[in-house]
Amino acid sequence: MTIELLLGLAGFAFVSSITPGPNNMMLLTSGANFGFRRTIPHMLGISIGFGVMLVLIGLGLMRMFDLWPLSYRILQIASALYLIWLAYKIANSGRPDPAQGTGHPFTFLQAALFQWVNPKAWTMALTAITLYAPDRTVFAIAVVAIMFSIVNLPSVSIWTTMGQQVRVLLGNQRRLQIFNWSMAILLVLSLIPSFLAPPV
Repeated sequence: MTIELLLGLAGFAFVSSITPGPNNMMLLTSGANFGFRRTIPHMLGISIGFGVMLVLIGLGLMRMFDLWPLSYRILQIASALYLIWLAYKIANSGRPDPAQGTGHPFTFLQAALFQWVNPKAWTMALTAITLYAPDRTVFAIAVVAIMFSIVNLPSVSIWTTMGQQVRVLLGNQRRLQIFNWSMAILLVLSLIPSFLAPPV
């Protein structure tokens, strides 16, 4: 892979990772509700989980979509339904109460598994493999996955930091409720670009 191609891949990884989407909306919400430190496993789960997802898609799953294009549309719809349910849960969540053990941020494993029902993650992965590993060799796919994992972590950290910064503004239940409802709506709206994007 040439230097020019690597720079293009790095740019694509940065732009697609830092722009709004389900992961970043959830990190913003987690940062506001739980703080930066408790959201670290969530961030690591996204970065490493998406890297693993890229490898598995490049080495085999993309072939399934080549053979049965309808399977990708079914996946999109199922993922959207799950995210709408998740948005409902976020909208109706209250302030975490550590004393009662209520309210938990995503664990590493939950965040990693979430990539598989994240329509934006699927769009990013299929586009990245198509553009930067078209021959689908193990080396090319590994380079794409490593680049995304490196670029993704600082990108998602920005969203968690922003959430933590607005935490001080959410001192009462009413403001927190408005924030969580806003994040739930944005989470649902973040699905739109994935459905408008042309098939890869």
